[in-house]
Amino acid sequence: MKSRLLAGVAVVAVAFTAGTATADGWWDRPKPPRPGTVVPALPAGQANPLIATGVGIGADTPIYKTSGLGPSALNTDAPAGSEASYVDTVIFPGGVLPAGVTITEAQGINALRRIGENLKAVGLSYSDVYTMRVFLQNPAGAPAADFAGWNRAYRQYFANTDLTTGKFVPVPLGTAAPAKPFVVNSSRPSRFALEIENLPVAGWLVEVEVDAAYPKH
Repeated sequence: MKSRLLAGVAVVAVAFTAGTATADGWWDRPKPPRPGTVVPALPAGQANPLIATGVGIGADTPIYKTSGLGPSALNTDAPAGSEASYVDTVIFPGGVLPAGVTITEAQGINALRRIGENLKAVGLSYSDVYTMRVFLQNPAGAPAADFAGWNRAYRQYFANTDLTTGKFVPVPLGTAAPAKPFVVNSSRPSRFALEIENLPVAGWLVEVEVDAAYPKH
């Protein structure tokens, strides 16, 4: 992978090892990431963590920041501006959701496909993403945002490989048996996911923005 992201436990341990006291009492400070690199700090002892606990960005690293992107209105069989109108009919033909797939999960998949298109347009990919910000709105009639559905959508595109073996980890779609993720990707960006009262477009339940590092040439 040509990405600048260096996703590996050994790399992280070197980059973010806590300082140790020297004989004269001064602290030997940890070294920052090398110029032009991005190094995620990953939770210790987990083979497949969901997100990084933080990200170190080396000097002179060219980065790209998307705008906030939501799902596209691809389901023309649903009323315009409805939650169902933002189901991606490429993934869910006719806008029909399989058993257990929530509307937030479906919109999350749609929004992340749009993120992928945005990145591809500037020569980047999901593997170059190092930070993500997510805004979730409650589905109609629900008391809270559907974080579980969002996380299933997220795992289809991010954080779906075992750091020990390098192999993909099966991901469930709704209540179906876990299967190969849509995009196999070892990158684990730092991330927050926040429930808010209203998103800017009627019917949106998900809005996502990411930061990505340009590959090293």
